[in-house]
Amino acid sequence: MGKLIVSLSPHAHGTDSVERNMRGVLIALLPAWLVSFYYFGVGSLVVCLTSMAACMFFEWAITKYLLKRPTTLLDCSAMLTGLLLGMNLPSNLPEWMVILGALFAIGIGKMTFGGLGHNPFNPALVGRCFLLVSFPAAMTSWPLPHQLTSYTDATTGATPLSLMKTAIKTQDPSALDKLPSSLDMLLGNVSNGFGAGALGEVCALALILGLVYMLWKKIITWHIPVSILATVFVFSELLHLADPVYANPMQVLLSGGLMLGAIFMATDYVTSPMTHKGQLIYGVCIGFLTVVIRNWGSYPEGMSFAILIMNAFTPLINNYVKPKRYGEVLSK
Repeated sequence: MGKLIVSLSPHAHGTDSVERNMRGVLIALLPAWLVSFYYFGVGSLVVCLTSMAACMFFEWAITKYLLKRPTTLLDCSAMLTGLLLGMNLPSNLPEWMVILGALFAIGIGKMTFGGLGHNPFNPALVGRCFLLVSFPAAMTSWPLPHQLTSYTDATTGATPLSLMKTAIKTQDPSALDKLPSSLDMLLGNVSNGFGAGALGEVCALALILGLVYMLWKKIITWHIPVSILATVFVFSELLHLADPVYANPMQVLLSGGLMLGAIFMATDYVTSPMTHKGQLIYGVCIGFLTVVIRNWGSYPEGMSFAILIMNAFTPLINNYVKPKRYGEVLSK
């Protein structure tokens, strides 16, 4: 029998666990999902339940038949990946596309690297970006709110982000006059002919409630979300002051998937830096890349790409900011 080697005293016993944290994030997402259900009804239900069921099935099947290991479904990570993927999708996306995105998220984004704790990229964003590249028309058709019948036949409309992009391309700041007010975007009241975006982008206030809950439960710290949002605000304000074709920073903060990404996607334990200093660097870079991609990239939204790019830099950031070992002798 092998020896159990532990560190020197003192020791502290904690109640933290993977399961507890995953369940905590699921609870934090509940307000945003309820708002999406209010606006999109059947579409929200079908997309999110399909995504969660598919992610859980693919993780179970890959673990059992390919990796030949005990099931990991009880840690709730597959369920969370499914919900996050669903919240990043339009409410009218066909079920077969949702299932394909779940297969890519779990099979390629997670299990290929060995499962939870080994994946270098956020699995839900891997699935979303795969669908965005493979089916750009379906992934950028945003239904108008309050269509509770046939979700696949929903009427679609432009989003505030696409209007911001139009203003930049045409160099016409008057296009921004059609944007909803910051208060409407905070509360999710963007129904005046606007598509509300992905399911998790509808109401910024619901996402902020999730952030408050996770900070209260100490599931995450403030460093990543605050550094992302502050960086986006500062750079957006500078651009707005330099040229009025760029939207004001509050509208930028409250539009698209910025809040969802900053609060729920970028804070993923596995793919983000371990130290607070590293998290601040990581957050600032994500915020800067988001502004760059939104304003000068091909897509109106840049949050997903910015997070995945910085996921790749996480090991480098960890190495750069790693603390010195206790008792380490410095070379002269």
